[in-house]
Amino acid sequence: MENFGSDPQILVDLVKMRMPFGKYKGTFISDLPVSYLEWFQREGFPPAKLGMLLATMYEIKLNGLEYLLTPIKKLRK
Repeated sequence: MENFGSDPQILVDLVKMRMPFGKYKGTFISDLPVSYLEWFQREGFPPAKLGMLLATMYEIKLNGLEYLLTPIKKLRK
C-alpha cells in the first residue's frame, strides 16, 4: 500500500469522497457503517487511496474518534 503520511487532507477526503462501488455506492466514506468497514478489514481493503481511506475510517470508528470529522462535515453541508 502507498505511504500517504500524516496528511490532514485525508480527513477532508474521508468527509467529501463517496464510496464508488458496492452496497453503499454513493455514501460518503465517513458515513459508512462500521459493519461494512469491518467486512473490508476481514476481507482486505482495496488498493491505493480508496483502501487507505477505508482503513483510516475503520480505525477512526474503532477508536471512537469520529468527533474529529464533525467540524469538516459541517463545512460539507
